[in-house]
Amino acid sequence: MTEREERAVTVEPEFLSRADPYRRELLAHCYRMLGSVHDAEDLVQETYLRAWRAYDRFEGRSTVRTWLYRIATSACLTALEGRGRRPLPTGLGGPSERAGEPLEQRTEVPWLEPLPTEEDPAAIVTSRESTRLAFIAALQHLPPRQRAVLILRDVLAWRAAEVAELLDTSTAAVNSALQRARAQLEQVAPTPDAVTEPATERTRDLLARYVDAFERKDVDGIVALLTEDAVWEMPPFATWFLGRDAVGRHLLGQCPGGPGDFRLVSTTANGAPALGLYLRGEDDAFHPFCLQVLTVTGDAFSHVVSFFDHRLFDTFQLPSRA
Repeated sequence: MTEREERAVTVEPEFLSRADPYRRELLAHCYRMLGSVHDAEDLVQETYLRAWRAYDRFEGRSTVRTWLYRIATSACLTALEGRGRRPLPTGLGGPSERAGEPLEQRTEVPWLEPLPTEEDPAAIVTSRESTRLAFIAALQHLPPRQRAVLILRDVLAWRAAEVAELLDTSTAAVNSALQRARAQLEQVAPTPDAVTEPATERTRDLLARYVDAFERKDVDGIVALLTEDAVWEMPPFATWFLGRDAVGRHLLGQCPGGPGDFRLVSTTANGAPALGLYLRGEDDAFHPFCLQVLTVTGDAFSHVVSFFDHRLFDTFQLPSRA
C-alpha cells in the first residue's frame, strides 16, 4: 500500500464524518460569494479537496465548520480575481420601452443564477433572507473582499477579529469594509418586510392561479396577478420590462405558444416560489423552456425572473420532459 493509500484509509473516514454535514451550507456560502450555483458546486468540491489534503495538519484550534469556511472563502476570493460581477438584466440598464419587439440577447454576460432551496424547513428559515435572489444580486455590486466581509459578519455572525485573521488584515479595516458594504447594500437591496414568505396559503393560491393562467396562455390573467410596478426579466436577454402593461405586451408579442402549449412544474429557488416551464415541441412532447423565480409582495407577484439556462432543470432535479 502506498503512502497516499494509507493516508486515505486513516484520514478519509474521519474527515468525511466531520466535514460532510456542512456541505450544503458551504454551497450556499460559495453561492453568495460567486452568484453561480454551478461555480459554487465546483468551489465546494475544491474546498473539500483542499481540506482533505490538509486534514492531518488540522490542530483543532477552531471548529471544523469554521476551518471549512476559511478554506471556502479563500477559494472563492481566488476564483473571483479578475472576474466581473454576475448581474441580472435590471443591473445593466433601464427597462425597455419597446415591448413586443425583438429581445437583446447577451450570451457573453456571466449572468446571475438561482439556487435550489434546501428542503429542510428549519434550514429554509435560517437561510431564506441571505439567499434571496435580490440579495444575491445586490451582493454582486460589492467588491469581492467587501462581499466576503459582509457575508462573514452579517450572515454568519463571525467576529471582526476572525474575519481580519482570515483576510490577513486589521480589525479596523474589517469594520470599515463592513460599513461601506452595508451602505452600498442599502441603495440596491430590497426591504425584507416587502417580501411575502413562500409557504403561506395565500401564496400557494396565488401560485396556483398563475400556473392555471399560464397554461391557458391567458395573458390578461397572468398580468392581473402582477403588481402595478412588477419587474419581468429574462437572462440571457438584457431586455427587461417594468409594469403590467409592458409585461402584457411582451407576453402577447414575444412569448411563444398558445393555450395548452405550456406545462409548469413547481419548485423553490432562493427561498421563493419557482416554476419550471415546459413548452410543447413539434414532437408534441413538453421540453424545458425556462425556470422562473417569483417574488411575492402582498397579494401579487412583484418580480419574475425567467432563466433560459436549461442546465438549471438538472440542477433543480426537474424532469427532462413534462
